[in-house]
Amino acid sequence: MSVAEHQLPVADPDRPYSPVGWAATGALALVVVGGIILASYAPRTAPIGLATGLLCAAAALLVVAIAMLASIKVFSWTTFRNVFKWALLAYAITSGMIEFAFVHDHTRGASLLIVTLMLVIFAVSVPTTIAFTVARFAQPD
Repeated sequence: MSVAEHQLPVADPDRPYSPVGWAATGALALVVVGGIILASYAPRTAPIGLATGLLCAAAALLVVAIAMLASIKVFSWTTFRNVFKWALLAYAITSGMIEFAFVHDHTRGASLLIVTLMLVIFAVSVPTTIAFTVARFAQPD
């Protein structure tokens, strides 16, 4: 028997999935733009309306991505969880350092709240995209 006959079958890369990665990446793009807008005004008061709109749109996209992810029946959930937890740890640390920079620059009030919520979306959307991309090509559970 050849080596190829002993290998486990690989996941079908053409298996159709909802655009979870695209939605989570869209949420990331919106919070990055909002964060750049807010950071460009630090420590002055930033325009809250635009940043709030971007935050709400990003939150909606992330909720859609999570809903699409939850609706997947045949998936490598073990792989997803393993990748997600370590990526979440890394991005939570990164978000904490960015939050510290804003606090250190004396950002207060609504601007700090919006930045904090954007960093939460940042810290969840990137691990979601990474874990989904890895798990979609892994052998389903």
